[in-house]
Amino acid sequence: MRELVRSAGRGTSTEELRRAQDLAYDAWEEDDRSRRNALARKALAHSPLCADAWLQLSQLRNLSDESRREYLLRAVCAGELAIGESRFAQDRGEFWLVVETRPYMRARHALAEDLWFSGARQEAINHLREMLELNTNDNQGVRYVLLTWLVRAEENQTAQQLLDEHGEEISTFMEFTRVLLAYKETGDSEQARSNAANALLANRHVAKYLADPGLWYATSDHYSPGQENEAAWYAQELGIDWYRTPGAIAWLVQQCDKEPLRNRDGETLH
Repeated sequence: MRELVRSAGRGTSTEELRRAQDLAYDAWEEDDRSRRNALARKALAHSPLCADAWLQLSQLRNLSDESRREYLLRAVCAGELAIGESRFAQDRGEFWLVVETRPYMRARHALAEDLWFSGARQEAINHLREMLELNTNDNQGVRYVLLTWLVRAEENQTAQQLLDEHGEEISTFMEFTRVLLAYKETGDSEQARSNAANALLANRHVAKYLADPGLWYATSDHYSPGQENEAAWYAQELGIDWYRTPGAIAWLVQQCDKEPLRNRDGETLH
């Protein structure tokens, strides 16, 4: 990619990249697949540094695994070159707040997922950890994907460290994963029971969804905190990890049955 940019001698100016990015945005809004891909290629004709255009091409139908990976690598490299080395140091920690970094972050996330599903798990995990360092506010929700992968890879200590780094976050995803890790480590312990009580304040439906693999799918990308659609989303992401932990789901159901119904302030509801 670097050689391509040097040899092309065009497409590296701010104005050329802006025009390319506008075309990439148009491609996102286009319903027709062939038109969408044509816009992506037109964007690259303006500037090969348009990461979103390369990312669009990585979604072409009937691509080989190798071709898809090549497009994703080009997307990441293009984004890196468009940002420039100095910005990586200057804006580290708050990347997403700088709009120009977003195509790179989108591309890197997509590359990480491609690596994960191809079996290159550690490389995928490393990408997400670096992304969290680049953007500590994590506007993309990378921490949830990373936490899932760490649990799946049985890197439980690293997963716990990630949870500790986000200790102030009270969410269904974080709370129930704290329960799972505590149960993995200590079984039916005071810590695990305490974690379960806190998790049930976030969402009482999760135990029911985990107990029935037929419910391990989310019908929408959108959900409401504390509702069944959120429980379905959590079960879809981490249900298999609960299932693979002997006794964990049955134990959680018991905790749910024993724990009185409370509101988010911890007050018992009568």
